[in-house]
Amino acid sequence: MSQVLYRIWRPRTWNEVVGQEHVITTLQNAVSADRISHAFLFSGPRGTGKTSTARLLAKAANCLDEDLTVRPCNQCAHCLSINRGDFLDLIEIDAASNTSVDDVRSLRDKINFSPNRGRYKVYIIDEVHMLSTQAFNALLKTLEEPPSHAIFVLATTEAHKIPATVSSRCQQHEFRRIPVDHIIEHLREVSEQEGLEVEEDALTLVARQATGSLRDAISLLDQLASAESKITLQLARNVLGTAASQAVLGVMDAIVGQDAALGLNVLQKALDRGSDPRQFARQVVSYLRNLLFLQMGNAEQLDASQDVREKMDRHAQVLSTHALLNVIRVFNEAASSSRGFWQPSLPLELALIDALGKAHPSDERAHLRGERKTLGSGPKPEAQSPPHKEGGRSQNLPKQYPSPPSDQEQIQREEWDQILDFMQDENPAIHGMLVSSCKPMGIKNGKLVLSFDSDLNKDRMMRDERLAITQKVLEQVMGYALPIECIAGTRTQEKLPLNVNPDGMVSTAVRDLGGKYVLDKD
Repeated sequence: MSQVLYRIWRPRTWNEVVGQEHVITTLQNAVSADRISHAFLFSGPRGTGKTSTARLLAKAANCLDEDLTVRPCNQCAHCLSINRGDFLDLIEIDAASNTSVDDVRSLRDKINFSPNRGRYKVYIIDEVHMLSTQAFNALLKTLEEPPSHAIFVLATTEAHKIPATVSSRCQQHEFRRIPVDHIIEHLREVSEQEGLEVEEDALTLVARQATGSLRDAISLLDQLASAESKITLQLARNVLGTAASQAVLGVMDAIVGQDAALGLNVLQKALDRGSDPRQFARQVVSYLRNLLFLQMGNAEQLDASQDVREKMDRHAQVLSTHALLNVIRVFNEAASSSRGFWQPSLPLELALIDALGKAHPSDERAHLRGERKTLGSGPKPEAQSPPHKEGGRSQNLPKQYPSPPSDQEQIQREEWDQILDFMQDENPAIHGMLVSSCKPMGIKNGKLVLSFDSDLNKDRMMRDERLAITQKVLEQVMGYALPIECIAGTRTQEKLPLNVNPDGMVSTAVRDLGGKYVLDKD
């Protein structure tokens, strides 16, 4: 019987471990200096190399090559024995099936015996977080005073479940999810060595489907190789159950178009073809996440194939950031929902109905008007009436605008709502920033002062193209040209009068020391 690919391609040298250079460098240096710790804790997501690295460490610790810098050599008797899996001094324990205190006591009794062949006995305890509290307590004494010939490597996907008394006695290494480009590169090498004909887009899909786990990626490639001799993108979508990408686009079209019947019909067809409801919800969340990146100006981080980019651009323009965040939360809840529903598709269907309401522009405006406080009560500028809006654009704008109003003017709530309304049509990304992270502070020195909740959001707004778009919308609504000044808001978002010097002592006390401005009534 032939071995599965992930076992054939298990790392046998330090250089073959993918995406964990920060861990490998430290361990290599420890081996080269002959300063190997007696206990290690490897934590991180599944399939990222924890157990493989533990075996490499065991091999390096017992390697017979006199040159410490080349260990493991993969040529001496001990290295070859570990590669074959018959080295008696490498003991692997699955904590999931050996959770009791008796199991740990048995291990503790045997550990005092000298190694059979090697220099060290290496104990790899996988999924160590599954041990009972009593078992951890029994293990603790051994970790405190281990025999000189023993090395422990504890591996877990849930480091937060390890008692501090145990983790504090270990050298801790955190394994990270492996980036998609690293996985693609490794899959390409595996394909070439195994003689597999794989389309590049199929490799990309497999890498994304693995969600940072190299072992899962190689297993998926192995599954596809068993299906057909040539692995195409369509084959990968069909076999891996991700042919739902078109269905995801259909669901998004339904949400944007407020078409519940279409959305439920698309969902039902996808589920009838065998899509798992929770997996489908995850695909929707992934797509929405890409839309968020697009709106925030981070298109380079998009995790999407070229064939859906055109749709993404349109959806990102239609949905506001506020609505998009709400829809993401709805489908993320469906993706992580319990399997206890008697109707498995119900959480996904409920998420769709909920998303239809949360994505509707009128709902967002109602939310905005319901929660936003009055921004001021000063006199309105005596300028032309706000222009009439048809089809999302202003009509019959005046050719000349009056000079800006005097200092200490306040923007009225209705005016700000209309500015946001126009911005929703003009640029959803800027609209989202103004809704979620901005407060208008009024007009000072002939400029509209916009206070942002952080320096990061302030800097994003100050990009030339965003300022130009915002000033254009201000002219459309206010009827006159109004420059913009962006500032970073106070920690408490305390609203100060405009006659308070923003660089003075009062502003500093409010901004940096948590003070509160109180008007003297006397």
